Amino acid sequence: MTRRVLVARLDSMGDVLVSGPAVRAVARQAEVVMLCGPRGADAAALLPGVHARIVWDAPWISAPAPHVHVDAVEELVAQVRAAGVDEAVILTSFHQSPLPLALLLRLAGVSRITGASVDYAGSLLDVRLRPGEDLDESIPEPERARRVAEAAGFPRDDDDRLRLGPLPDTSTLTRGTGYVVLHPGAAVPARMWTADGFARTARLLADAGRRVVISGGDAERDLASTIVSACPEAIDLTGTCDLAHLAGVLAGADALVSGNTGPAHLAAAVGTPVVSLFSPVVPAERWAPYGVPVELLGDQHAACRGTRARECPVPGHPCLTSVTAEQVVAAVHRLSADRGAEAQREARTEASERSSTHEGVSA
Repeated sequence: MTRRVLVARLDSMGDVLVSGPAVRAVARQAEVVMLCGPRGADAAALLPGVHARIVWDAPWISAPAPHVHVDAVEELVAQVRAAGVDEAVILTSFHQSPLPLALLLRLAGVSRITGASVDYAGSLLDVRLRPGEDLDESIPEPERARRVAEAAGFPRDDDDRLRLGPLPDTSTLTRGTGYVVLHPGAAVPARMWTADGFARTARLLADAGRRVVISGGDAERDLASTIVSACPEAIDLTGTCDLAHLAGVLAGADALVSGNTGPAHLAAAVGTPVVSLFSPVVPAERWAPYGVPVELLGDQHAACRGTRARECPVPGHPCLTSVTAEQVVAAVHRLSADRGAEAQREARTEASERSSTHEGVSA
């Protein structure tokens, strides 16, 4: 019988994406059933190594939180039983507990469960990592997740980069490659830069000869319209892309300009540099885009630091309003230049390897 392991990450798109290295580690030994929340389900579908998904809205994770209903709990237990898993790896951030889910998984018959918990776990966890003792809480989230998987018996076997599966061709949407994507929205208002800042950035980029693409969901159309008013030549894809197509758009970009929100991690997963307008309500050392070149902008020592606030607690939102469009554009130019230089180095290396191979065959 094929071994099946449940990997759980119950929050949003970005949280699921940064779990990718841990998922791949488990997938090298077993079929992975990914348990995720509704905001992370589409991201789970893009992760290499995910065999099946269970989607469940956890009352201790989502905001706003759903009510606790017996029927919903019984549905989760039934789905886990039907999936045929006997082991689970629960991935959480530093401020979350794996114990509520571990209890439900025990009820579903899962016999071995691994998670990181500061609280006494009793019989709920078979392998417990103690944050601050067994687990360094200052490390990036992808590394944290991978170390939990490693403790469960699924060791690292690659470079820990974020990755996605095959993506659709989006070149017709973006009129080719070589553009800059602006993503002005965020699910959490405290992590958003100003619409006027994005609008001026778009204008400056276009004046510098760069093609500008705007991304976002239906709820961000007003934000996009402000940018388009300042830069009519921008390509507005707001509300037109599902997650796979957005990933394809980001894969063809020179850079993404975004707050610390899900698309920044999506860009990292396709290898695209990020100008990160990072509100320090969560720590950048854990949550900055991982494994790609990043220009981190924003006052990381602002009064909102570490509050995890959804609405900015400081009048005027100074951590991000202190950033100018000129600073953002300069960061885009630096990242693009670095990416171009790296592409040239890779091309020269490949040409040299082909030449060496040819000479060896000729000899």
